[in-house]
Amino acid sequence: MKIAARAQKIEPFYVMEVAKAASALAREAAQGHEPMIFLNIGEPDFTAPPLVQEAAERAVRAGRSQYTDATGLAALRERISAWYRQHHGLNIPASRIVVTAGASAALQLACLALIEAGDEILMPDPSYPCNRHFVSAAEGTARLIPCGPEQRFQLSAAQVRAAWGPQTRGVLLASPSNPTGTSIEPAELRRIHEVVQARDGITLVDEIYLGLSYDERYGHSALAIDENIISINSFSKYFSMTGWRLGWLVLPPALVPVVERLAQNLYICPSTLAQHAALACFEPESLAEYERRRAEFKARRDFFIPALNELGLKAPVMPDGAFYAWADCTEACRKLGVRDSWELSFALMQQAHVAVTPGRDFGSADTARYIRFSTASALPQLQAAVERLRKLLS
Repeated sequence: MKIAARAQKIEPFYVMEVAKAASALAREAAQGHEPMIFLNIGEPDFTAPPLVQEAAERAVRAGRSQYTDATGLAALRERISAWYRQHHGLNIPASRIVVTAGASAALQLACLALIEAGDEILMPDPSYPCNRHFVSAAEGTARLIPCGPEQRFQLSAAQVRAAWGPQTRGVLLASPSNPTGTSIEPAELRRIHEVVQARDGITLVDEIYLGLSYDERYGHSALAIDENIISINSFSKYFSMTGWRLGWLVLPPALVPVVERLAQNLYICPSTLAQHAALACFEPESLAEYERRRAEFKARRDFFIPALNELGLKAPVMPDGAFYAWADCTEACRKLGVRDSWELSFALMQQAHVAVTPGRDFGSADTARYIRFSTASALPQLQAAVERLRKLLS
């Protein structure tokens, strides 16, 4: 059977390949060895809070499972609009918000609406691998530009200006970022957008970790800059609804009907039950619980990053958001006699029973020397992982 060229261009998602190996080792561990500690997948250990679960149960019992508008429940769009007003001081009309089947669908819709075959989208290296594949699926080309720790692993306006060519259509950024947990300086983001706008380009910003920001300098939405910025967000991370597959887009007004047509044809509407449940995310009790969890994620970061640094797995930039540690593993590779972070990740799985993610997924500019830890696990798990790593690396 002949496979389409676009499918052949999509690389494996190595995070999941490593996860499969870790799960296989974990099954062996269940037969007498110490259990695997999973620090490889970026999924909160918290689930949807009680009011959200109760809202889902009520929706099921009431039979509220029919299709909604392709843009989502009007009530949910209004709740999201109010959240921007209350938490970010932004007036984002509900008419600009499109609820989607996860942030993945949001990115797919934005790319299909705006990218032509042959268009080039500038992205930082390192960055989340699936984002560049959404560009590729729209027959565009993701051009990754090396971004080191001296610039917080984020693109600069000068780099965007220098890299812009005849085929360049725009930029796809993430703030805070996966895998680094770093955000773009607000003034620099404004300068990037000015460069893009001057060239009639598009600025897409992945803000799915925006709610999990720990530094006042960075916890601001790019939407404060200009209504022409396209923001991608999600109920998965801050709102702890990973498997519910619900996200949203904030779009310039003229783009809403275009994205609506695409959504109607690609998946009709997001999960109706998930939307009814998500209404309860914005109740005061739920928001208070989310803030408590945000404080817990910060406490985990504040323990784990210094502990990694002491082990020689140095995070060159303190993450200001999300729940990741992007650590230079050069010293650990030398100690264990392995070549790079790919081999190190398997060594840590096999010898310490700690599952981590090698840098291979996230780009090619020096990523072989970096390894990603997820700090989404409970503090006792992180403490146990540190002790295992200390024992192995000493």
